[in-house]
Amino acid sequence: MISTATGSARTAQDAEAIREIERRVLWLSTAIVDHANRVRPNPSGLKVGGHQASSASTVSIMTSLWFRHLRAEDRVSVKPHASPVLHAINYLLGNLDESYLTTLREFGGLQSYPSRSKDPDPVDYSTGSVGIGATAPIWGALARRYLDGKIPSTPGGRQYSLVGDAELDEGAVWEAVLDPGVAELGEVVWIVDLNRQSLDRVVPHLAADRLRVMFAAAGWQVLTVKYGRLLEDLFARPGGDALRTRIDAMPNPEYQRLLRCEAGELRRRLPGGDPTIARLIVDLDDATLVAAVRNLGGHDLDSLSAAIEAIEDTRPTVIFAYTVKGHGLPTQGHPQNHSSLLSEKQMRELAASLGTELDDPWRRFAAGSPAAESCAATAARLRREPTPLQPPPALPVDIGRTPTGAATSQAALGRVLLDLTREAPEAAKRVVTVSPDVTSTTNLGGWVNKIGVWSPTDRRDWFADDAETILHWRESPAGQHIELGIAETNLVGLLGELGATWSRWNQPLLPIGVLYDPFVGRALEPWSFGIYAGGQSILIGTPSGVTLAPEGGAHQSITTPSIALEQPGCVAYEPAFAIDVEWTLLASLARLGRPDGGSAYLRLSTRPVDQTLASVPADPAARERRRRQVVAGAYPLRRADDPAVTIAAMGALVPEALAAAERLESAGVGTDVICVTSPGLLFEALLSRQGSAEGPSWILDQVFPSARATPLVTVLDGHPHTLAFLTGVNNVRGMALGVTRFGQSGSLEDVYRHHGIDTDSIIRSALDLAE
Repeated sequence: MISTATGSARTAQDAEAIREIERRVLWLSTAIVDHANRVRPNPSGLKVGGHQASSASTVSIMTSLWFRHLRAEDRVSVKPHASPVLHAINYLLGNLDESYLTTLREFGGLQSYPSRSKDPDPVDYSTGSVGIGATAPIWGALARRYLDGKIPSTPGGRQYSLVGDAELDEGAVWEAVLDPGVAELGEVVWIVDLNRQSLDRVVPHLAADRLRVMFAAAGWQVLTVKYGRLLEDLFARPGGDALRTRIDAMPNPEYQRLLRCEAGELRRRLPGGDPTIARLIVDLDDATLVAAVRNLGGHDLDSLSAAIEAIEDTRPTVIFAYTVKGHGLPTQGHPQNHSSLLSEKQMRELAASLGTELDDPWRRFAAGSPAAESCAATAARLRREPTPLQPPPALPVDIGRTPTGAATSQAALGRVLLDLTREAPEAAKRVVTVSPDVTSTTNLGGWVNKIGVWSPTDRRDWFADDAETILHWRESPAGQHIELGIAETNLVGLLGELGATWSRWNQPLLPIGVLYDPFVGRALEPWSFGIYAGGQSILIGTPSGVTLAPEGGAHQSITTPSIALEQPGCVAYEPAFAIDVEWTLLASLARLGRPDGGSAYLRLSTRPVDQTLASVPADPAARERRRRQVVAGAYPLRRADDPAVTIAAMGALVPEALAAAERLESAGVGTDVICVTSPGLLFEALLSRQGSAEGPSWILDQVFPSARATPLVTVLDGHPHTLAFLTGVNNVRGMALGVTRFGQSGSLEDVYRHHGIDTDSIIRSALDLAE
């Protein structure tokens, strides 16, 4: 536990300047929320919201960190509900124009929670999804170390997380803390705002001691800032031990109730029947007694500084800073203060106590004052010199192979990556793959053997001389594959930060994460949040669908194609053939690491498919036309002389669609077959044609020309509504085939038949439409 006695000595002028800044940050953060809710016109009457109490509890922590300790190379993830504090500090440092202080949660203004991509002032990490923002600096630290191993000029610095104690309930937090590789990241520092309140109540059993043991067991340095100077002074007096024991032992709700008491009631409640404590406090004046009970370490600037200066930097550090929710506000310590707002009367009283005015809320410090000079010095210390964005290396669009024989789209992934090392070595050096212990089962073995596994230091491969070892696990800082434990949240968290190096350090990486497709849903929320935060990456789900027939329903993904259709900031592909994998993967890589770029999701299969069914054109111009169609979302695979029906199929179901077309043709029913590679791109094209979106729509004219409009059967190994919208391209009748039930084990033929996506089912649907 850190005591004020060990804190650094500060000059009286510096200490008072920092305290004045602390008071102004409290005022500004409170006033920002007040203006949004009480002052700004609100014609709709819809609740605006904001968190004055949650902001107040972290004001001291953030003031100490920014104005005493941060360096330009450091990065900070701020807990979601403290965004007004961040904006207040940025305003005092000259990084936010005053006009924005009145725009919290307004369209085009300050966001509800810190956002790298949407806020007008500097934000290091987007937060708002509980637990995800807390863990982001862990993956940011790992991404920086990886980048530094390739480009040694990458700036160092600590990666701070300012975490609300309620966030420690999230499983994502412990998945990250417990990953073995995290124990090596000494630049990671978490400061837990331990205010012991959740949204609705005072948490009755916070079990801080248990949390400390859990972090320590994971290899973290654990520091605690529990009491401030006033309480520590009381503890040192006769009877102080009894007072410390009393406060330590009392339940959280009892302590919180004391925060709401005036001095007279405190004298009755605090001793708890112990005359030793009663004698200790009898001579204290009322103001000192009230202040002492509220004097927790998380609001003592010197105690906080002492803790930060005690960080070892050899392992991750967590600092438990005890705070009062709403500290310094009339609502402090109240169990329902989470979203409460101060009245105008309370705001005026608060302004008077903090040395400012409600009618002039955004007033800056007087020029030349110690507080103003401290802000200027801090701004200069934290100024980051701009560096030019390194453009991503050139990528080929077509490696030139034409696969033959039977192959799976999953196996094609590893083959394309290996080809890239030969055809575009500079681009290949920027590729980093990540997987959760599924490297060999997702066909990345050849790639890993070629490029090695990344680790912060060289590690011996004890199986290098074992003749039966096929996958060689060579670990060194030169490796380009990172393997985490089986925790999809960790994988996509790291993927998002690897995909943000282009904007954080102006050095782009080309990150590819590979996991089993059934677990994409588990990884979706943190990956989506990473995309929102500016992380550009490729997520590959494989194997997928009920095509995993013998695996049974637990491993048969159904909703992932429709998820991909709906995910913002992401282009999704489900290639049927190896050549489609190559073209879509290269196109997806080309979108990474650039201001106008974005992420991608590829859904791959372990079903062997005859590659000659792709009918890749031999003519170079025709081949390029096919490639452009593949990348744009679909291409015609079979054209009938006189079509009566069209089958649009995707991924592993394309062989069934072609077989059905052959049989329909022999029965006199001309059938076109369209191979869909990206429902999302086709949907965007349809919206563009309708005038609801901006973008090209040419792919619809080439693949679904109105002159060939016929009734349409859509089929995929996934939920049928993913392709059902295609009937709207030409307003034709249609039937959507797909998977709507949990699967079960069986042969491929039996499982396809069970779900009505086999060749016979396609034929029956086509005949029903044709007639």
